[in-house]
Order: sequence, then structure tokens, then C-alpha cells
Amino acid sequence: MKLLDCQLDIISDGTLRLDGGAMFAVVPKTIWEKVAQPDEKNRILIGLNCLLIRTEKENILVDTGIGEKWTKNQIDIYAISHPPTILTSLAKLGLTADDISIVINTHLHFDHAGGNTSFNSKGQIVPTFPKARYFVQKQEYLHACNPHERDRASYLAENWEVLLENNQLYFIDGTQEISKNITVFRVPGHNLDTQLVKITSQDTTVIFLADIIPTTAHLPVAWIMAYDLYPVELIEQKKHLLEEASSQNWVCIFEHDVKIPAGKIIKSNNTYQVIPIDF
Repeated sequence: MKLLDCQLDIISDGTLRLDGGAMFAVVPKTIWEKVAQPDEKNRILIGLNCLLIRTEKENILVDTGIGEKWTKNQIDIYAISHPPTILTSLAKLGLTADDISIVINTHLHFDHAGGNTSFNSKGQIVPTFPKARYFVQKQEYLHACNPHERDRASYLAENWEVLLENNQLYFIDGTQEISKNITVFRVPGHNLDTQLVKITSQDTTVIFLADIIPTTAHLPVAWIMAYDLYPVELIEQKKHLLEEASSQNWVCIFEHDVKIPAGKIIKSNNTYQVIPIDF
């Protein structure tokens, strides 16, 4: 998608599979399996859609996927599938890791920040994007360093420790403009400090929804995940976002949808539907 001030590309870090019951929480399986077919282990296919924003001055990457620092057992558990990876997806656009100047992490869960770092030829963990500044909400970082038992498995310090050591990790408190017309803002619900990314250009607004609305199957207000730590708060946040997205004709990017990574949300008879957009 070409805008006045930038070009947007949805790029993939492959796929994984997560338990369908966890992805839809209190929604009965007899209902959710109609929109997300589970495998024999009750897992549904999850996309790892990241966003590349190219401006005159910056190459900005929103989230980095799950990365490649996984054991065989972990790969089997989550059915992690590469290719593509973030780096091979960038290569198809003529870019290397050195070309990325900014990384925005919506939050630090392993399927959003796993590609922040990687193994070098000596088996050491190093920043995947050596010239980039990585931005995350400060409170999200502090929580990631001292997580609750409820979400401890979602945070892996290997995805950010070396960034801090290299002075590449930058902290945000609330709303902040990262680059011209590119703003992050905090939306609690999935956890307390997920940040969404909004890009504005002329009469077009694009929003990267992260885990607040991870797939198009999660458009119904009450359809949330068991991974969401603050479900009541999330439902209220979704109400506002869905109304604003539909009334203002936003282009919405769904980070975990394998079939419809982007679309416009329309409201009809108090229900929301998405019109897919082919980037």
C-alpha cells in the first residue's frame, strides 16, 4: 500500500499453531471451529504478520514475529513453520537486517518479539537488526522482567536483554510519535501495556491491531482469548476501536490472521464484518 509519505508492506515470519480453546476462551468449540478449523491436537493455524513501513528517512518494522531461537521440541509444540522468516521476507523486498532503522514492539510476548534477536555464527544471541532502535512501552518492559505466574511463559528475556546491553532499547510512556505521522498508543486488555501503531496520510488511516483484535474471527466484541489478562477492559477497548475503525474507514492489519491480514471493518445491524484488502 502506497501512501503519500510512506509505503506499507505486510511481511511474514511464517506461522505457528495454538490451542483453539485458548484462542477463543469462553466461546464453545462448536461455534469457533466453524471459522478456525483445528488440527488433531486442537490447534489452529496462526499467522505471524508484521508490518514494514518505508519512509524517505526510515525503514520501520512493527513486531518481529516468533524468530528462530527454538529447540526442536518447542518447534513441535507450537508447530512453528519457516519459511518465510522476517529476514527472507525483507530480502524479497530488497532489504537486509542492516536496512531496518526502527523496530516497534507492540509488546514483548515471544510471538511478537522473538525475532528481535537471533543466533550469530558462534551461537551467541545478538540483535537481529544491529542498526535499529527498538521501541517498547516502559511498563511492558518492567512487567516482562518480572512477570506474573499467569503470563510468565509468554516472556523470554533472550528477546530483549542484549538490546539493553547494546543501548538499542528505547522506552515509551503512553502515546508518542515515532516518526512523522506514525504514532503508538497504549491499549490495555490483552495485557496492561500493549501499544498499537497508527499511520496517517492524507485521508487514510492504517492501524496495526496486534493482539487486541488478533484475527478477523475476533471481531465479535465478546470473542477474546484466554491469553487476555484483562477481559472486561479489553471488551470495552474493542467497542471503541471497532466503532472508530468502521466510522472512519480505517485500514486494519490483523497480526495473526492467515487468510485476511488486512481489511476495512464495516458495521451492519450492530455486527462487524471485514472487507479484505490485498496489499
